Amino acid sequence: MAQRILLEWTPVAAQRPFKIGLNIPNGTGYMAQGIERWDQLLACARLAEDVGFDSVWVADHMLFRFPNETETQSRWECWSVLSGLAMATQRVEIGPLVSCMGFRNPAHLAKLAHTVDEMSNGRLVLAVGAGWHEPEFTSHGFPFDHRASRFEEGMTVLHELLRTGKSNFSGEYFHLIDGEVAPVGPRPTSIPIIGGTNGPRLLRITAQLADGWNTDWIGSPDVVPALRAAVDAACAEVGRDPATLRRSACVYIDLPTAKGRFPLPRVDERQPGPQSHQQIIENIHRYKEEGLDEIMLWPDPFTLESIEEVGMLLQQLDRDE
Repeated sequence: MAQRILLEWTPVAAQRPFKIGLNIPNGTGYMAQGIERWDQLLACARLAEDVGFDSVWVADHMLFRFPNETETQSRWECWSVLSGLAMATQRVEIGPLVSCMGFRNPAHLAKLAHTVDEMSNGRLVLAVGAGWHEPEFTSHGFPFDHRASRFEEGMTVLHELLRTGKSNFSGEYFHLIDGEVAPVGPRPTSIPIIGGTNGPRLLRITAQLADGWNTDWIGSPDVVPALRAAVDAACAEVGRDPATLRRSACVYIDLPTAKGRFPLPRVDERQPGPQSHQQIIENIHRYKEEGLDEIMLWPDPFTLESIEEVGMLLQQLDRDE
């Protein structure tokens, strides 16, 4: 197993100690909330940068097919979108939320990461996960078996290539002979790696090799303590100081005009429901108090006007500091 190499993580785009990012839908279907075309994605990202978000993120999914639903929801290819956002923005960090290890060989993923980091002048944050939605694996010919084991091996390869530039890893699923990534971007050995997971096995490898941890969509700060305890336990298990692992969460926020992201019967009980601006600000303060370093927001409704509305809340939060 690779030896952990810790980063002194000082992102180029950081504006505030507690960072706030924006998740941007990137496909078709009701979960995309009408953000389906590239010009719409681009407008959302540029506006997010203008109103003060610290980062913008896009999901790495191929499609969604849920039981009892006839509609297939599709997504634009994540890393192609990130390449476009790298050129179309100047300040915000950019990243996948999260890049599925099962969709790409980890050496290829390291190559993609260095390319996009070069294009963005050092603004990429590489968040990775194991994937969960079987239809998008089987529909594209990706193996769905042993996802945790594949993630563990893939994370080892990724860490070695992004921290040393070379790898000769040989495991059950991945074999590299004189593996090397070149050319490299402006941060040859320091692109941040985030493990997106809550599972015990993947938390351990995240604690061992990653620079940060991310949990998927939550709607209340009340759930953070239990998640934080699990991350701390994983750090203790591998002998890591928990304070050296950055913490982030994907967070639903429901603006006063929220109508729900998902139609019945796919109501997501994690959504908080419509809240006042003051309630949203208080909850964001609570996320910080619970030990998170960053939250990535998915507002409801998702419109350009909503991005501007949240931008005003960011100004209020900055005044509160």
